[in-house]
Amino acid sequence: MSEIKIVPVKGLGGFLEFCKVQRLIYKGMKGFAAQLDVERWALYGSKFNPHFESVDWQAWLAYKDGKIAGRIQAQIYKELVPLGASPAQFGCLDTIEDDAVLGALLEAAETWLRDRGAGIVHGPFSPYIWGEVGMLVEGYTAVPMIFVPWNPAYLPAMLERHGYVKARDLISYRYAITDKDKDQGAGIVSRPEWRDRLKIRTIDLKNIKAEAVQIVDIFNDAWSENWGFVPFTYEEFMASADSLKYIMPPECGFMVELDGVAQAFAVVLPNLNEITEDFEGKLLPFGLPKVISRVRNHQYKTARLMLFGVRKALQRKAIGGAVILAFIQEIRRRSAQYPSIEHCEFGWVLEDNMGMRKPIEMSGAEIDKVHRIYGKDLTAAAAPKAVAA
Repeated sequence: MSEIKIVPVKGLGGFLEFCKVQRLIYKGMKGFAAQLDVERWALYGSKFNPHFESVDWQAWLAYKDGKIAGRIQAQIYKELVPLGASPAQFGCLDTIEDDAVLGALLEAAETWLRDRGAGIVHGPFSPYIWGEVGMLVEGYTAVPMIFVPWNPAYLPAMLERHGYVKARDLISYRYAITDKDKDQGAGIVSRPEWRDRLKIRTIDLKNIKAEAVQIVDIFNDAWSENWGFVPFTYEEFMASADSLKYIMPPECGFMVELDGVAQAFAVVLPNLNEITEDFEGKLLPFGLPKVISRVRNHQYKTARLMLFGVRKALQRKAIGGAVILAFIQEIRRRSAQYPSIEHCEFGWVLEDNMGMRKPIEMSGAEIDKVHRIYGKDLTAAAAPKAVAA
């Protein structure tokens, strides 16, 4: 009989092991790209990510016959209640193809949550809704994109066998950039009725602290009515903002202003997976000079719309449509400065957010990936029942 052990993550050694589980068990699988360990430390480390101040949490590692076999994390918000979703959540769920290993991980997380009064659990949130969200259910062989979670095709079916059911799907779109896009002029902002009202300016990375105040304000306003929403804090944004100065070309962040007031913003990142694939997650100590050189010189083929938002007051209104159109046209126009870019990924968009999905689809973008958020009733005594969402 195989021996399965579930071990709570404790200390620096356990944390470092937790961060590299994916690249240890998924190495060589088609569609998987290992993220850099240092980036995982910043995302999952309670000393680096301010998110962990708002939750009680615990993580576990699974070992089978002495070898690493999986991981999971559980958390409960102390005061915040996500919109429509449970404050009890799981995330960072990765495992080898073994139902017994998955079952043992889920039992550890579910027991921990029940002991703290949880009735329903949702996830994966890794570690939160502004991190890496959902389990991949479509698009396993699509281009691996920076900060987009990946899991093998066997994992959703295994999770469902343990009583988890769909709560929401998140859609990622692939927008193919053509020569026609790159030849576009100023677009709607040059029309007489909008020329003096619509302005587009580049985000000032040298003054990122001041820019962050507006970005966070627009972002929270834009997404405040979406399922699962919890406020994105200034501190959470700034925890990663300084690194933007090194990995984001200045032209890849911009604000759309209407009548002198910022109403929308976008942050597009080149797909850093293209330059880190051969590192297998290990940046230090010899990979850093290579990354710096590649960031400056690499001709990227893919990019991702990392953050964006349009103020709620403009959504589903004609004037808001003008702002969104200006937003899309500006992405197209700026793509001309990067002739090697072949496609940009837009995601994640909630499946029922038609106000955002329709203009994206009208632009010609096609669904490329689907990530699923699952739920489970932890109070069910018998067979688990569907979770209302």
